[in-house]
Amino acid sequence: MRAYQDMVFSTASRLTGNDRQAEDIAQEVFLRAYEHFAQLRTSPTAGGWLKTVTTHLTLNYLSRYRRRWRMFSELRHTTDDEDSVGPELAPQPDMLLADLNSEQRQALIDAAVRKLPEHQRVALVLYHFEELTYEEISIKLRASLTKIKTDIRRARAALLPLLQSSGIDAGQSH
Repeated sequence: MRAYQDMVFSTASRLTGNDRQAEDIAQEVFLRAYEHFAQLRTSPTAGGWLKTVTTHLTLNYLSRYRRRWRMFSELRHTTDDEDSVGPELAPQPDMLLADLNSEQRQALIDAAVRKLPEHQRVALVLYHFEELTYEEISIKLRASLTKIKTDIRRARAALLPLLQSSGIDAGQSH
């Protein structure tokens, strides 16, 4: 199980955007793994089981957290105009990060993803990191397909300025 601890933590961390919450979720995942240790010990799919449990526990946590704090978020008045996204910007984040090694690239992407609003971050992580389809994300998050696509599109668009604010200049790409 130790071989999977980084994967479990990073999955929870990407979804929550908070290392402390991710630690709590990872602990719960490994408690559940301990309960099923006899089956998981020799299973070739233990990693997949752990990733699935991590994703489900994290989404459950976020759902409970969202309901608990809904009153506060409803007090904030936002309009669609504030969230509107202009046309696609070039260069794409992948090109901006081309000159960095994979560790530096991952750290910058993780930091930028953590700055996204929760609804955008969760949808983006499930799509790009967990490789779920739009339809699967829609079902998991109990949101319309249109909302999921919009959240992912807006999250992608928001990543470019976040990456640029991390010191990456659009002029660096070749």
